[in-house]
Amino acid sequence: MLKILRPTGGRGRRALSGAVLSAFLLSLVVALPTQAVHDTGRFQLDGDASSSTQPGNPPVPAATDDWDKVCHEATGSSLCGTTSNTTGATAVSWTGDCPIGQSGIGCQNLNSTIFTGGGSKDPIDISSWSWKDGAGGLPSKDNLLHAFAARYSLPPDATHCPSGSFSTCDVVFFGEDRYDNSGDAQNGFWFLQNKVGLVSGKSNSFSGVHKNGDLLVVSDFSIGGTTATITVYKWDSACTAAGKPDGTCADSNLRQLETSASATCSTSLATPDAFCGITNPADGTAVPWSSDFTDKSGNNTYLKGEFYESGINLSTLGLAGECFSSVITETRSSTSTTATLKDFVLGNFAVCAPTMTTSASNNGTVLPGSPVHDTATLQVSGTGDRADPTGTVTFSYCYGATLTPDCNTAPLTGIGTGTLGDAGENPTTPLDGRSHADSPDVNTPSAKLAPGNYCFFASWPGDSNYPGALTFTDQDGECFIVQDTSSITTAQDWLPNDTATLVTGGGSPLNGSLVFTLYDSAVCTGTALYTEPTITLTNAASGVQKSTTNTTVKVSASKTVSWQVVFTSTDPNIVGSTSNCETTQLVIAN
Repeated sequence: MLKILRPTGGRGRRALSGAVLSAFLLSLVVALPTQAVHDTGRFQLDGDASSSTQPGNPPVPAATDDWDKVCHEATGSSLCGTTSNTTGATAVSWTGDCPIGQSGIGCQNLNSTIFTGGGSKDPIDISSWSWKDGAGGLPSKDNLLHAFAARYSLPPDATHCPSGSFSTCDVVFFGEDRYDNSGDAQNGFWFLQNKVGLVSGKSNSFSGVHKNGDLLVVSDFSIGGTTATITVYKWDSACTAAGKPDGTCADSNLRQLETSASATCSTSLATPDAFCGITNPADGTAVPWSSDFTDKSGNNTYLKGEFYESGINLSTLGLAGECFSSVITETRSSTSTTATLKDFVLGNFAVCAPTMTTSASNNGTVLPGSPVHDTATLQVSGTGDRADPTGTVTFSYCYGATLTPDCNTAPLTGIGTGTLGDAGENPTTPLDGRSHADSPDVNTPSAKLAPGNYCFFASWPGDSNYPGALTFTDQDGECFIVQDTSSITTAQDWLPNDTATLVTGGGSPLNGSLVFTLYDSAVCTGTALYTEPTITLTNAASGVQKSTTNTTVKVSASKTVSWQVVFTSTDPNIVGSTSNCETTQLVIAN
């Protein structure tokens, strides 16, 4: 949610000369495909904030959503002018100029936070910016009251919403309203990939830093609003003030993408627009959140030029794969890249951090020597084109006595790393914010694991798109049991000997008891003629042989008897076994 932070306004009203603020936006420095951002049918760029008033003036195509719906979705307030939410926005943000720590409708404060210090300029990284509170003294025209943004991922349409090389058409709409409309005005909108916040205290600084690809849109309303110029930049650390090899570096860290002085949202645009903007063209424009808006003149409706909205096609700018975590709306002294920044709005826009899940290739029971591996899947939230997480995942496993040992506390054994990628996934969605990595196999024939309970553990250090490490162990999906089997074969030499050979499938040592029984039947059930004393096995090697040598069994008539040997394992990870039922026919000679 955007947080509006602003100072009090102060200077007297100046009369508007000529036509008031028209709207605007950008034409390409480098030609791009047709991009009618005002004509997607999803969001109204018509010079007001109400979804019920369409078409606007100048006329633009009808659309389902406007800022009243964004307000309701972001705040849940009944004071937004509607009880409806947007039609599928992937991120929304709306708030008033609230004091630090507050948000939403009803917390307006005309004496809140502003920029301060010489380092608070657009070509300088955010970590060098400063702010102060309760200062006031800025012109009323630079005093922001509300700010808003909404992002959509729409089906591609060559005329209305081209997607460039991306699989979806990602568009972002944004705007603000202000305390007064007098005089020239310049504003900027930063869309930031990293999370940015305020640090209170002695430094009054900003947390977070810029990242290559951050987007800046600067709007200039000059000569009383008769001229409107908008320029689009992206943060590019390859640009320096002294070195501009390709002519598009506007200043240190700022690369100019597009600029235009005639991109008002309208069906009369000669060329479908990559983006466009518009202000309210007349006094008395309704404010959906009227109970939360009072301008310098005491109006609860907009004077012309007090409301501004814009839209931009991220896909055709090559930025659809980026997730913007924060939005800063700023007022500025001019459109110069080194302009002094004045009032600002800092707010959250979308959750851009990926989540990680893991799963074992077999999360049941396996024999020693039967390979198992782990798969880590990273997924960035949201829909549409998002950059896939990259880099390597480090895998380990832990061992424990319980069925699901906790790898967060149990000792870890390293396995190795796996490289994140899209192998095996849908090739038509290469930028779905999803990638996975497989661990090397464990429990291989040449390196069998001892019988027991195991769980995988995965860790990822983050990458340039998504900084911040992730670790994950899923005790339901990535634990497995190595369990050995046993089998008995017997070699009977009646009488006096019967020999049992006990082996395990994976060669595991044997612990438990071995019992020989002679039955007075041909089916190894019923009365026992003789039971050998229990033979105890302790870490006996697979293939151990044990024999019975009893010679005391007596029978009085010819009959068939049967032998059987039973192994009972005391190791929960070794399965016991029973030999075949062997029979012998005894003949009593006269």
